[in-house]
Amino acid sequence: MKILITGAQGQLGTELRHLLDNRGISYRATDAKDLDITDEAVVDQYVKEYQTDVIYHCAAYTVVDKAEDEAKALNQLVNVDGTRNLAKAAAAVDATLVYISTDYVFDGDSKEIYTVDDQPAPRNEYGRAKYEGEQEVQKYLKKYYIIRTSWVFGEYGHNFFYTMLNLAKTHKELTVVDDQYGRPSWTKTLAEFMTFAVDHHLDYGIYHLSNDNSCNWYEFASAILADKDVTVKPVSSAEYPQKAWRPRHSILDLSKTKATGFKIPTWQDALKEFIATINK
Repeated sequence: MKILITGAQGQLGTELRHLLDNRGISYRATDAKDLDITDEAVVDQYVKEYQTDVIYHCAAYTVVDKAEDEAKALNQLVNVDGTRNLAKAAAAVDATLVYISTDYVFDGDSKEIYTVDDQPAPRNEYGRAKYEGEQEVQKYLKKYYIIRTSWVFGEYGHNFFYTMLNLAKTHKELTVVDDQYGRPSWTKTLAEFMTFAVDHHLDYGIYHLSNDNSCNWYEFASAILADKDVTVKPVSSAEYPQKAWRPRHSILDLSKTKATGFKIPTWQDALKEFIATINK
């Protein structure tokens, strides 16, 4: 099986590479300098020449606030056009595409958890572009896994975990919003499910994958900093304005993913295991 990874230097792509390395599975790792996913002709040729069977599409533009204005065009180019190019190229060689999407495709106004069948209604530019990416995948492909995730943390790259640790080094007190609820997702759990879907030939379609249980950002920050000499205080979203809309309640329903037999650790257990891993 010939595996192609986009965004292989990013936080998820790096996690996926390590996972495949540990299993002794070969793959072709690319980032923007190896493969410009926004160039349709280049993508088409690359995918054909490699005789690709599976594309793990980890490349994305993810700076949510900048996507609202200064990087709006880049957000569209990478997350929509790039995804369309990969979907069309995958279809041409009958490859399977694994596309990573986001809880931001939902507005977060519902108090219910969001199922894979709920109608997306993004309220920021990043969520809109990722939802358009989903639609491009569905338009051109039958062999696809769209995996929506949320609140991603892990060893590689920039994420909330490292932001909190770094702030704790220079502050005695931190304020974190307590009125946005979701599910943290460890990149290791996400990478494991991506390969599980392909290896077990799961039914094609949309899946939700995060760690189990839910929390607000204040609770997540408190768990991250539990053994640090810093006070974490809750604050409302109104007191912490951000350029892009953040869903207030974007808890993803995991029942379809659990029904596949894939074991999902709680975010608390995932965080503990992750911290133990990086402290080795």
